[in-house]
Amino acid sequence: MSFIPKEKLAEDAKKILAEYEGRENELKTRDRMKIPPQMMPAQDPDVRRNNLEEVATGYTEEQARLEALRCLQCNKKTCVSDCPVFIEIPGFIKMVAEGNFEGAIKQIKTTSLLPAICGRVCPQETQCQQNCTVGKALKDVDKGVAIGRLERFIADWERASGKVQIPDVKPETGKKVAVVGSGPAGLVVAADVRREGHQVTIFEAFHKLGGVMRYGIPEFRLPNEIIDQEINTLAKMGVEFKTNFVVGRTRKLMDLIEKDGYDAIFVGTGAGLPYFMGIEGENLVGVFSANEYLTRANLMRAFEKGKADTPIFESKRVAVLGGGNVAMDAARMAVRLGAEKVYIVYRRTEKEMPARVEEVHHAKEEGIDFRLLQNAKRIIGTEDGRVKAMECLKYELGEPDASGRRRPVEIKGSEFILDVDTVIVAIGNGSNPLISQTTPDIEVNKWGNIIVDDTQKTSVNKIYAGGDIVLGAATVILAMGEGRKAAESINKQLAEELAEVPA
Repeated sequence: MSFIPKEKLAEDAKKILAEYEGRENELKTRDRMKIPPQMMPAQDPDVRRNNLEEVATGYTEEQARLEALRCLQCNKKTCVSDCPVFIEIPGFIKMVAEGNFEGAIKQIKTTSLLPAICGRVCPQETQCQQNCTVGKALKDVDKGVAIGRLERFIADWERASGKVQIPDVKPETGKKVAVVGSGPAGLVVAADVRREGHQVTIFEAFHKLGGVMRYGIPEFRLPNEIIDQEINTLAKMGVEFKTNFVVGRTRKLMDLIEKDGYDAIFVGTGAGLPYFMGIEGENLVGVFSANEYLTRANLMRAFEKGKADTPIFESKRVAVLGGGNVAMDAARMAVRLGAEKVYIVYRRTEKEMPARVEEVHHAKEEGIDFRLLQNAKRIIGTEDGRVKAMECLKYELGEPDASGRRRPVEIKGSEFILDVDTVIVAIGNGSNPLISQTTPDIEVNKWGNIIVDDTQKTSVNKIYAGGDIVLGAATVILAMGEGRKAAESINKQLAEELAEVPA
């Protein structure tokens, strides 16, 4: 698809919207189905390869209203049931169509505290948008109502208009809650618990808050100012933050309860332990986990050469192993850091890639070379221990495996050499074992994920957990859903304790 400037998209939307102005609530299904899906405006690919500014620039007001008019306002509301935090999607979309943006953001925020973030990075096409009636009728999920883009538009409108509302906080209860980790699950717990009047402290191992949203997602997808806005809202609610605080090292988990007097703890430490291939050459200079590569670039701002305190490897030819969003992020970051050639090496086809379609599309536009049905066999080094090439194998697809995707089958004798000086491994992450090692009473499964019941409670009294530390690497909105459940359980526990105290 060729690049279309934002001005042209806005002009086209304005013309079409004029046909429906004033009769938004009178449109029949056939009228709504005729409205064309609105393309997300974006930076020119040739320009954005050389900057870290956000690629998708957001709907204009006319685009947002026109896209919202495509919603059929179904009675079944599959979009709501498919949303992990059950946003009243048809309700807020109807308000967008009518131009009632303030009402729309209030509707969203009754259940979701991070709409600017979710609207940017959540995979709506496999969640709320997957069963959209419009998409099904058009036989293309990508042509369903663009729920995430509308969510983003409304959140951005709120911020730009200066109408960000700070949630009300009930009178102080005297109860203290510790939140370990400042990722999406932790932020939701902090907000929901603080609303009830309990004192909340967030403990973060890094020097900056935001968890995986800050260190794992590049600014060209999620600008730091968006994360800062959410953190600032919590600060105004009275949430306390302690950075550079590694629970399990700086302080053990149980010490927070037994010595520091916290009445409940939520563990949302994520899944930040990278997996590797286990192949020859992974210890060579020039091999990185995607976690390290992105953390250096995103959190430590290593792209600011001459200013940053941390270095970043200067690459010319980069191979990224994997097919998920993290692989796309690493590959696209390598382009922006000056690599001349970047490959995505993935052992299945594009159809099986777990990455969002939009991210794959953007990566292709930016010149990344997709080497599908291929995988690394070994990494080859120079005499002084640096990457100089990678031996790869070709694959074909066999029968589906446990994931439901067709299993890649090695083609014997298909080895070939790919000339690279950097290899970034982006094949997934596991749970950091620090919490379970230093809190032996917490039960974990064989992958190191904390085991919880249906209230998000762990095997240890007063300790709850959620997000990637429980689910494995998942999505922002799924982590938020777990955080919401955990907060409800914590609030219930504290309410019962307060009720037992004599007046």
